[in-house]
Amino acid sequence: MANAASGMAVHDDCKLRFLELKAKRTHRFIVFKIEEKQKQVVVEKVGEPTQSYEDFTASLPVDECRYAVYDFDFVTEENCQKSRIFFIAWSPDTSRVRSKMIYASSKDRFKRELDGIQVELQATDPTEVGLDVIKSRAS
Repeated sequence: MANAASGMAVHDDCKLRFLELKAKRTHRFIVFKIEEKQKQVVVEKVGEPTQSYEDFTASLPVDECRYAVYDFDFVTEENCQKSRIFFIAWSPDTSRVRSKMIYASSKDRFKRELDGIQVELQATDPTEVGLDVIKSRAS
């Protein structure tokens, strides 16, 4: 297990699932959670390739921080099929201050463990992870 700067370890399953999403495209998204008692980042939820962006946003708790990765497929103006892997740091205003601090201090180290992130988003409310925002940041 890798050790994060904040003292948070990264469970091997996090990297394994990310590689599956990136290389095999067996997942549409992954939601990661910091287990404060075990001091490690773990996989909380994995989305099937058929699940929608709405399914993904519904997986983000309204009052708790999370990290998430989303594999976004889109078509360019030149009619080319493309994909972008988004890293989303979800830190709602309603979450605990301690939780926000832990997630903020662990984010960069955790993100480095996931080789292949193409776009990063910080979000504090659902409008900041709206599909329109994803589309505008993808191209």
